[in-house]
Amino acid sequence: MADDKTSKTSFQEAAQGQEQGLVAEFVQFLKENKKWWLAPILVVLLLMGALILLSGSAAAPFIYTLF
Repeated sequence: MADDKTSKTSFQEAAQGQEQGLVAEFVQFLKENKKWWLAPILVVLLLMGALILLSGSAAAPFIYTLF
């Protein structure tokens, strides 16, 4: 029964702690689960998304000159 009380206490302490941001939580996930291969995939997806968003703006002529 002592383990149950300890786990409830640690859960309450974690719940009252400061909330982490999305990036910090993702980095913590990568560290704990040893899934570092996900990082380059996410970076490429973010860059492609930024490219798509910028292609419809005034920055489009400058982006097309890069390719």
